[in-house]
Amino acid sequence: MTVFSYHLVKLPFISALKMMFSPVKSKQVKGLMYAETMSAMVLGSPILSRSRIFNREIVFFAQWENENYLNDFLQSNAKGQKIAKGWHIRLEFLRQWGKISGFQIPDKKLEIENENIPVVAVTIARMKYIQIPRFLRWGRPVEKQVRDDDGTTLSLASIRYPNTISTFSIWKTQKAMTDMVHGHSKMPQPKRHINAMKERDRKDFHFEFTTLRFKPLAEYGEWKNQQYLKYL
Repeated sequence: MTVFSYHLVKLPFISALKMMFSPVKSKQVKGLMYAETMSAMVLGSPILSRSRIFNREIVFFAQWENENYLNDFLQSNAKGQKIAKGWHIRLEFLRQWGKISGFQIPDKKLEIENENIPVVAVTIARMKYIQIPRFLRWGRPVEKQVRDDDGTTLSLASIRYPNTISTFSIWKTQKAMTDMVHGHSKMPQPKRHINAMKERDRKDFHFEFTTLRFKPLAEYGEWKNQQYLKYL
């Protein structure tokens, strides 16, 4: 069964640079269907902060033919062994909105009627260069909304220069996530996300964009001295 994995690891500065400039490629790793290597960012952080520009915290988001290939990568591959020193979560695909190149998203969607199950959301955008300032103006308020929402246990953003931007969030329930998306949450200014989506529909920020929803399967290691599925 196809499985996705989302990894966070803090590396020495030079190792982090090497990982960004020479990322893991699917052609180099058996069973790896596609992967994105990015630099982590704090949601809502100032535009010119170190978090926005580059830091030692690396995101590795990957799709595998099955978990055996993932296990082998983490145990036997030189880059995989470095990534394995951090934290990761394994994910089962549920559904997709939009389209993105690279990942081989299953056609079949899993509909889950129970709104109280935990879910993970990943967004990936390939930005139009001239729209980046406008995207940041509309996007940062949404970043803060997700970051501060009591319905999440972990949320962050990431970037791969020059123009790939992503977000990741673990939600205690599917309802908490959909309430935020539709402007029904109890957070201050609950319409920030829906207003940004209306602005995107008026004039798109991206030439590719997708939102992926997953069921969390298992968590390995710790990030910031914590595990996050235990809060679900």
